Amino acid sequence: MRQLRRLAALPAGDPERERIRAAVIEDHMPYARHIARRYGSHGSTSEDFEQVAFMGLVKAVDNFDPEHGTAFLGYATPMILGEIKRYFRDSTWSVHVPRRMQELTGALHKTTDVMTAELGRAPTVRELAERLGVGIDELVEAMDASSAYSTASLDQPMSHDGAENGASLGEMIGEDDPGYELAVDREVLRGLVRELGERDRRILLMRYFHGMTQSEIGEKLGVSQMQVSRLITKILSGLRAGFET
Repeated sequence: MRQLRRLAALPAGDPERERIRAAVIEDHMPYARHIARRYGSHGSTSEDFEQVAFMGLVKAVDNFDPEHGTAFLGYATPMILGEIKRYFRDSTWSVHVPRRMQELTGALHKTTDVMTAELGRAPTVRELAERLGVGIDELVEAMDASSAYSTASLDQPMSHDGAENGASLGEMIGEDDPGYELAVDREVLRGLVRELGERDRRILLMRYFHGMTQSEIGEKLGVSQMQVSRLITKILSGLRAGFET
């Protein structure tokens, strides 16, 4: 505390102030490292968390007011933890998840462990929701969100024997087959054509399946080429409207 009071009393840029600041930070680095190691197994290397913890320590030294009546560790500890948790929240998830859902996911894991020890079995979704004070739908969403913490590479081999020529995960993921959409369109069109009158169906057959010209169709039906053109336009407009509905 004597050093911290001297540090606070010296003006910025004073060489003595910089010396004391560096000494205080160095003295407390083992403590910051101890806090960081508690989070070293959460997806990043322990060195990453140590650097974040040291950043929190530096902020604590720079902002600590010895006249406030709080011990330095009581002030520095939550600041170091805050930096680590912020880093953990923002940098270690493979897929972006809203902050509220990240916090609920963390609480879910802790509560599951606690309730498992209390009940001697895994708690149900309803029991977890009641303990956490959230709805079942929100809890299920948090369970799904927990899978976004880490992801698998699409280049990951699927074989268990380490064979290099085995299929990768990316090769096993299916894609939308354009043939499905075409099949649906055909079935819709089939139903719409079935609802047409006999003359309209005959016109479509001659024009689009037999390849006849409008004049040839007109001769078959005993109407002019212009009338055939208007009939075809009307038929096609009706079919298009059927797809939209």
